[in-house]
Amino acid sequence: MPAGVLNSYKELLPLTNATPMITLGEGDTPLVKSNRLGRELGCPELYFKLEGCNPTGSFKDRGMVVAIAKALEEGSQAIMCASTGNTSASAAAFGAYCDLPTFVLIPKGEVAMGKLAQAMAYGAKVIMVNGNFDVALGLVREFTKKNQVTLVNSVNPHRIEGQKTAAFELVDSLGDAPDFLFIPVGNAGNITAYWKGFKEYQSLERSRTLPSMMGFQAEGAAPIVRGEPVANPQTIASAIRIGNPATWNGAVDARDESGGVIDSVSDDEILEAYRQLASKEGIFCEPASAASFAGLVKLLRQGWDLHDKTIVCVCTGNGLKDPDLAVSSAGGNTAEVEANIEAIEAATLGNGR
Repeated sequence: MPAGVLNSYKELLPLTNATPMITLGEGDTPLVKSNRLGRELGCPELYFKLEGCNPTGSFKDRGMVVAIAKALEEGSQAIMCASTGNTSASAAAFGAYCDLPTFVLIPKGEVAMGKLAQAMAYGAKVIMVNGNFDVALGLVREFTKKNQVTLVNSVNPHRIEGQKTAAFELVDSLGDAPDFLFIPVGNAGNITAYWKGFKEYQSLERSRTLPSMMGFQAEGAAPIVRGEPVANPQTIASAIRIGNPATWNGAVDARDESGGVIDSVSDDEILEAYRQLASKEGIFCEPASAASFAGLVKLLRQGWDLHDKTIVCVCTGNGLKDPDLAVSSAGGNTAEVEANIEAIEAATLGNGR
């Protein structure tokens, strides 16, 4: 059986003898070395961390398991989150597993169908609000202050504690920290968590080096890049469609302390990276996940020389989170033919054999 995050790294997490050691099999996700794109880009040591292989299909499960375990330890009667999709799916799954009523607030019309379907299937109470993610999070903060309900967004410090374990896994797999970690930035909890994990492992002498943290926002939802909140964030990458990140300061600290960057990529760059990852690496991630690889491509086009560097791009969520986009963006590779061998041969081998 999978050990899960709590068992694998219990000595590095804020656990007590009273913390229930729950797991849905989160963590221990694959680190896959690039087979084609790294060679094409001149980056032979390019890897992808496949966080979409977590039980609900995103990195959120790492932090959620710690947040839920601590909520149970404290006697919580219910949990609540605001979400663009992945947090709601994760909270709802762990809520179902632990028999905790789960309430999720989502921006109406802004959550990909795959994620909404998950939250509903797991039995959460889904509340759609007429506002964006930032409005929903503000309401959740206010509600949980007034009621005996635990907030499980990344402003809950236990979420960051769980998510930092991905950095531990990278060092355990590579033998040291990578030179560069490319990661999407939305609410900014994940880049904050990775940096915390890398620093902790180095302080324990489990790694010798620290990576440069390379965070990428979507161009239409890039408040950290702009230096001010974005009132109406717009991007095809719904998971990072956030105009005022809750962990803004943590992301800036990760960038500055590591000598990294926080930049933006356009929706076109995200979609191109999304297609390239799927068609050339067999990695089907959700659009927001592709922002990490899109960021790498952007820097290489700007002249960065990373040929001798170890690079990890974090793929934060599974492509099935947003099935509509997958179908609409694939185009050109489908055909409808008669049910006979001649038609199949024509469609596959062509008429000019």
